[in-house]
Amino acid sequence: MTPASPSVDQLARASSAVGRLIDGIGDDQWSAPTPCSDWSVREVVAHLVGMNLVFAALLADQRPPERGVDRLGEDPGGAYRDSAATLQAVFAGPGVLERTYTGPLGEATGAERLQIRLYDLLAHSWDLARATGQPAELPGDLAEQALTFTRAQLATQPRTGRFAPPQLVADDAPAIDRLAAFLGRPLDADLPR
Repeated sequence: MTPASPSVDQLARASSAVGRLIDGIGDDQWSAPTPCSDWSVREVVAHLVGMNLVFAALLADQRPPERGVDRLGEDPGGAYRDSAATLQAVFAGPGVLERTYTGPLGEATGAERLQIRLYDLLAHSWDLARATGQPAELPGDLAEQALTFTRAQLATQPRTGRFAPPQLVADDAPAIDRLAAFLGRPLDADLPR
């Protein structure tokens, strides 16, 4: 099955859903562990902000943002919304989805880069929902599309160093749970609180 073509509107929907999750993070939850075993809640949000800016720089033919900089400051939600708006503006540029870009993982069209960004946003928003006890109210159609794309993409790429092996999940589970399981997140794991 060929994944549907992504759109900037889909990015806006996903970004908005992630923003709502970030807004729902309690003051005492920022250092909580997540299903991404190496990252706390704050580190997942920092990754989301950082990758929004990395993708924006790649698509705008600019230098990537400096690593190791705290981009969240005292307003992680605001930092996320600003980075999401920057990314959406760049993806909305003329010809961006059709053009081919060369990055650290090789060549891909803007549309393929958008698919990659969408599955990363959705998977990490699932991580945030699990870590903070919030419902994963994410667009099911986008999660289904992301799952189709990642299955096709990872059929020809190694998972090692990027994703754990796929985990067991019911065929009728919500699309976001099936995406998370495919990307190696154990659905039945309890997180220490």
